[in-house]
Amino acid sequence: QVRLVESGGGLVQPGGSLRLSCTASPTSVSLTKMAWYRQAPGYERELVARIGTTAASANYPDSMKGRFTISRDNAKKILYLQMNSLKPEDTAVYYCYAKESWSNFDFWGQGTQVTVSS
Repeated sequence: QVRLVESGGGLVQPGGSLRLSCTASPTSVSLTKMAWYRQAPGYERELVARIGTTAASANYPDSMKGRFTISRDNAKKILYLQMNSLKPEDTAVYYCYAKESWSNFDFWGQGTQVTVSS
């Protein structure tokens, strides 16, 4: 019922920035928690950032604080991840996550590749 589509990934130099977007559809869905996860080769999928329905609910692992910013446009139902000061170790497939209010089901996007390299 819920579909999440990520975009904005690509190749970037170390120290550079990228902004990822995740568009949820249909627009009638009610989403509570949303988050970004990533998975690098040889590593488990890890949380990058999460957010509830308000900006004040944004939360990050310590390694992401100060570099990554999660936000959401509740009207357009778009989730964003602003990534600054990127490092080669940030290279991974980044996935969008959302929990649907009515069903309490978890939904995932297909992922978008982020590569940080010189």
